[in-house]
Amino acid sequence: MASVFTFDHDPPRVNSPWQSGQDSGKRPHTERSVTTGAIVESDQLSDSHLERLEAEPQDGPIEYKLHLLLRPRRTYDKMSTTIKVSGSQQSRSIREAKQPRQPTQPLASSSQTRQNRLHHLTTQLLWRLQQSSPYHSTARGDLVLPKLPEDIADLTALEKPGKLLPGLEESNGALYEIGVADDGTFVGLTKDEMDESMTTLKVMAASLGCRVEVQRMKAVGSCEWIDITSESKDEVRVADLWVAEALILPVLDAQSNADGQQTSQLSSIPRRGASITEQLRISLIGPTTSGKTTLLGTLSNGALDNGRGSSRINLLRHRHEVASGRTSSIAQELIGYEDRKIFNYNIDNINEWPDIHDRAENGRLVFLLDSAGHPRYQRTTLRALIGWAPHWTFICIPANEDGTSTSGTHSLSGVNGSPGVGMASMDLAMAHLDLCLKLAIPLAIIITKSELGQRSLLKDRLNIVFTKVKAIGRTPKLLASTARDEDNLTEVPDSDLQKIKDEIINPIAKLGDPLSVVPIILTSAVRGIGIGLTHALLRSLPVPPIPTARDFVPLALNPEQPAALFHIDEVFEMSLSRAQTATTPRSSESAPVITGYLRFGTLSIGDRVVLGPFPGDDEDTGALMPNDHPSPGYGLSIPHPSSAEFARLSSRQTLSASQIEGEWRQATIVNIRDLRLPVQTIEAGQAGSIQVVFEESVGETSDTTTASERPRISSARLRKGQVLAVPSQHMIDTGLSLQAASSLIASFKTSDVKSLTVNSLVNAYVGMVRAAVRVLRVRRQRLDFSSRKTLTEDDDVFGINDHIELERTKSEADLDEYHSEYHVSLELLNSREWIELGSRIVLVEGGSKDKSGLEGYVGKVIEIGE
Repeated sequence: MASVFTFDHDPPRVNSPWQSGQDSGKRPHTERSVTTGAIVESDQLSDSHLERLEAEPQDGPIEYKLHLLLRPRRTYDKMSTTIKVSGSQQSRSIREAKQPRQPTQPLASSSQTRQNRLHHLTTQLLWRLQQSSPYHSTARGDLVLPKLPEDIADLTALEKPGKLLPGLEESNGALYEIGVADDGTFVGLTKDEMDESMTTLKVMAASLGCRVEVQRMKAVGSCEWIDITSESKDEVRVADLWVAEALILPVLDAQSNADGQQTSQLSSIPRRGASITEQLRISLIGPTTSGKTTLLGTLSNGALDNGRGSSRINLLRHRHEVASGRTSSIAQELIGYEDRKIFNYNIDNINEWPDIHDRAENGRLVFLLDSAGHPRYQRTTLRALIGWAPHWTFICIPANEDGTSTSGTHSLSGVNGSPGVGMASMDLAMAHLDLCLKLAIPLAIIITKSELGQRSLLKDRLNIVFTKVKAIGRTPKLLASTARDEDNLTEVPDSDLQKIKDEIINPIAKLGDPLSVVPIILTSAVRGIGIGLTHALLRSLPVPPIPTARDFVPLALNPEQPAALFHIDEVFEMSLSRAQTATTPRSSESAPVITGYLRFGTLSIGDRVVLGPFPGDDEDTGALMPNDHPSPGYGLSIPHPSSAEFARLSSRQTLSASQIEGEWRQATIVNIRDLRLPVQTIEAGQAGSIQVVFEESVGETSDTTTASERPRISSARLRKGQVLAVPSQHMIDTGLSLQAASSLIASFKTSDVKSLTVNSLVNAYVGMVRAAVRVLRVRRQRLDFSSRKTLTEDDDVFGINDHIELERTKSEADLDEYHSEYHVSLELLNSREWIELGSRIVLVEGGSKDKSGLEGYVGKVIEIGE
């Protein structure tokens, strides 16, 4: 499955064929010239016992070349290496040695011939470099080769590396074995021919934005030829024959400015810059039987389902999901649009996400997240709704009856007090709908399996949906397609685009509010009903403005706001490429990769950033966790805790986050992917992955400390919910650091929050953070309309409200209750978190047999405590 989270933990390696069968612990040898007997001092020359290499592999980053001359080789009378040779390639070398001498030493017939050969050799090098790049796609840019001068000696002026060709950013390089035949036999080149071949290789590499490092040279024999150009006519010359190994690496240097700070050279961007394609992020939610994954498979694969889940099989990430048919994780897919064209895996030459980026460069990219539907995995649903901050949310509701009675009042039952078994899908779908309406996010409703639904049942379900949507002031719009079902998979029908524009886009634009209209589409992944209309909706939905640091609260009220903020969703351990290892000082070969989305600001390769918050060095986070803690970094949060579980956990000696220090660690960005597309810069609102190398502090290591003893931060200590940030200039000037919150106060505009019990434990969801918190206080705020003053229960200094009841009508009391605001003080447990002032927070109590696990209190963070 293509995913922003999918990484190869064992990327392609560039292993030298000289290492095969060789004792790596053997001491390097010196090499003796065959003709002169001189000792060649080189640590590279440790392979005197090798007489040949293994045959050249057809695939991979290793290339054998007899030579890289842009002219024919001279004719030799004797070559010691051809005596031991067998095979077609080597027989040709013998025949070349026995050819009659030419009166002159001709070059190529024209400069155009030399240019063509250079183009052929460079294209071959590009292909070998791509072979060592994980998930490489075809380079999008055309080869730009320098025009060769007439004089071969002038090629040295073309050896300076230029702009890195897009697509080679993550290449681990390529190895060239020069003077070696295809079957691994050492044929060799004279010194001048080897120098000339190396010059050609450097010109080839420079045109791709790469550099050349000579790994080894070995004398393999000698040769004789008659030099008719010398003063003494027909002078016999003798020379050594050499083979060489050269490593070609992409140039990824991040140079330093005058102040010593690392900067990414945007003036000579070695990548595709930042993706300028419009991106729309959508979460798919709904009950476990609603067909979310099947619908996503049909949209992304361009093929109808067979009624037994064939379209969703490639989207499932775990074996138990395939066996049970129940999604437990977030799956992601990417679809591209340009005009009426749909770019998915049904299109030729589209195999990976970068291919979709290339085809939809001038259109739109839609990033879809498929979440779990079963209440057992409710935290996965909340992660897709809250953590990923989707631009739009699609709720999938099945049109058919699933065989379980529906009460219409969310009477969900389970086993052993936990929901998830025997519940009605419509009840669970309504729980999803209620949460989305509370979150006030743009919403569309997809009625799936319409070919199986009975007319009366479908009408009843639509009535329930319409009632809930209208109750909060939104307008539901039921849409039906007039296009033929079979026309909906390759292009968006014009009639569907016009219908979406007239009934959805234009009303939203007129009202200026994407919450005003809720589209409802009837679909069938088996017959193709409504698939074209869904594509038209994905193609046309409005994208919110680029997010900024001032979206939640004014910057003056939050001076600790960084210049850029990236929310971390998942962490992976990956190795640096050979090019990155060579250009990253004081780094290990391992560097974690974090995935998520950029809340605001921009991030580029070479930027110095901070990550955290981490616990202090003297604190053992493992000792702070309960024994049954499911995963590090989540406090007491468990997948679907019941009230009994929370009561048991609260009886333990839980540790307040205020007793834990919060630290921030510095790192450097070495790699960025924007939805798997290698880029130089990622911009606000875009989702992707970032690879970082942590920096060692000055006092962290000593001269006597070995590399293996140096402490380093691995992916085990990075966790979901942390952030990557670039401190603002104000923070740098004033010495402020990012806050690491241990407590917070949230504001809620619903009286239901009064049911929270002081000192009880609940789950809190804020951004990517999911943590257990303790309720410290619930305080009611009353709005005095006459003086426009907000009063709290503490404002009654004389306490007369405890003894005197104000005489008010029931309508006045209801109005006062409606305009009331509740402030809830919360204490984080076991770990500090980055929490943005003004961000949305959702509190979820422990589940029980009469709850779906999605009943939560939605509020806003108004105060942060450290």
